[in-house]
Amino acid sequence: MRGRNRYVPGGVIGRLIKTLFEFYPVLLPLTLVCILFSAIVSSIPSVFMQNVIAAVETSWQSGDWQAVSGKILGLVGILAIFYVLSLIAAFTFTQLMAVITQGSLKKLREKMFNGMQDLPIKYFDTHNHGDIMSYYTNDIDALRQMISQSFPQLMISCVTVTTVLCIMLYYSFWLTLVVVAGVVCMLTVTKHVGGGSARYFIRQQQALGRTEGFVEEMMNGQKVIKTFCHERQAEKDFDAINDALFEDARKANRYANMLMPILGNIGNVLYVVVAIVGGLLLLSNAPNLSFSGLGFSISIVVPFLNMTKQFAGNVSQVSNQVNAVVMGLAGAQRVFALIDEQAETDEGYVTLVNAKETADGQLIECEERTNVWAWKHPHHDGTLTYTRLAGDVRFYDVDFAYEPGKTVLHDVSLYAEPGQKVAFVGSTGAGKTTITNLINRFYDIEDGKIRYDGININKIKKADLRRSLGIVLQDTNLFTGTVMDNIRYGNLSASDEECIAAAQLAGAHDFITRLPQGYHTMLSGNGANLSQGQRQLLAIARAAVADPPVMILDEATSSIDTRTEAIVQQGMDALMTGRTVFVIAHRLSTVKNSNAIMVLDHGRIIERGTHEQLLALKGTYYQLYTGALELD
Repeated sequence: MRGRNRYVPGGVIGRLIKTLFEFYPVLLPLTLVCILFSAIVSSIPSVFMQNVIAAVETSWQSGDWQAVSGKILGLVGILAIFYVLSLIAAFTFTQLMAVITQGSLKKLREKMFNGMQDLPIKYFDTHNHGDIMSYYTNDIDALRQMISQSFPQLMISCVTVTTVLCIMLYYSFWLTLVVVAGVVCMLTVTKHVGGGSARYFIRQQQALGRTEGFVEEMMNGQKVIKTFCHERQAEKDFDAINDALFEDARKANRYANMLMPILGNIGNVLYVVVAIVGGLLLLSNAPNLSFSGLGFSISIVVPFLNMTKQFAGNVSQVSNQVNAVVMGLAGAQRVFALIDEQAETDEGYVTLVNAKETADGQLIECEERTNVWAWKHPHHDGTLTYTRLAGDVRFYDVDFAYEPGKTVLHDVSLYAEPGQKVAFVGSTGAGKTTITNLINRFYDIEDGKIRYDGININKIKKADLRRSLGIVLQDTNLFTGTVMDNIRYGNLSASDEECIAAAQLAGAHDFITRLPQGYHTMLSGNGANLSQGQRQLLAIARAAVADPPVMILDEATSSIDTRTEAIVQQGMDALMTGRTVFVIAHRLSTVKNSNAIMVLDHGRIIERGTHEQLLALKGTYYQLYTGALELD
């Protein structure tokens, strides 16, 4: 993944802020104004305190309390008004931040998921599924905490620190220098302690992803684990991963827990030092240096003590948010990395359209569904040609490698004419499934050509190409919903009657009617309440309702018992009638009636012919069929 191993906080912060502004171009600036106002108001009580104390000093010297009491009451009233306005601003920005935070996370999840739908199959083949899930859980949650809590708190603290620093400089340079020296000490501690914390918080996020990936893998493989009595080894493996997470989390939180007590005590020491220095300056009648031009007095030193506490406290708050910000930025970096993943490329321009035939035998495009499909092929001269979708698939000298330099298919040439059944047999890893992956362009070939109805498949839009293909995989995936919903997944516009007809064709109707609510029985957990064979029958029915001209059956009956297979085979024969079919099977009895059988070995077609022809050759297929050689 691009950027996975590079942590560039500046770039991530800039992009995150830009993204938030794109999501909420009006609400976010309004929220920032409210935060700014609230922070400034929280910084000015010291100014009022100075004025009140100065007024009290004046009345003490003159003995005329009545002369200043009105001024003091006026100052208190103005401060009260500011506090009320600050309360309104604080309430407003907290409510707006709730909307912005949850709304932004919703939009980011949508961008991640929508982008994920456009990623190539290779991405999911090469990334741990549990780690991908971690983007939507751990990383989004870390981002939530940063946006909703850390960002507002950081802004409030930074504005408060800046405002208080300006006020301190206005009243006294000397006391400000003492405070700044203490803050430099606090920042030095933050750099050393917080830096170690940040490093381990990033590692903690990565370790969380690995842990979730392992748990997801173990959940999917529970039957295998129990079958082979692998529980204790699984526990040991999990303990190792969990221990690594514990170590990263312990070190991160150890540093984080050290930081606040240290900064808090430095702030207390700084308060005492400012009090001592201010007292010494008062006693020595030292000249004051400030923008205000005021001399040292109680009215300056006392508010300065309050400002020192406020200044140091907000610096501590900034330091305390470092860990949450680092975790949030680490999460944001991973989220943006997923969003930035290269989408599946598609240079195709030939599309699949509904068509009907005119009186003179020409194909024309139409809106209504006619069960006649055509490839709409635009040409450089602006003309359009329409080719009937027939299901003629041909490979010409195809080479392919999943990784550069590691070729898995060598010089593969084959053809399947409309309505023909072509079977692939061979040992595991021979390249059978790879060939079918190339037909629907889950992967693109390195060399050679694949033509579909005479059209190079690279010119066909992938969505249209895949719409013309039906596929039944060895590993069945069912989705949460009713049985009817899962069948209709193959054709969302199919009626209930069409779905039932597809189930009858696949031989699934009988067992469906025996379910508690029949076709309206809810399925969840990949159809955990069904047998493997029943799930496979639903997958076949789902392919049948799509009614494609080309079918790919990848070990479609591998999980069905012999009795059920006989029932399914009848439906499969009906399903395959009039269609081009590619079959991958370990059970050679299911491919005997194929028009052509391809025997593969290490990515090469070593034998081809009908069942009878291959038996007559007495080669590899003969040995496989007679049991002299076994598929593994």
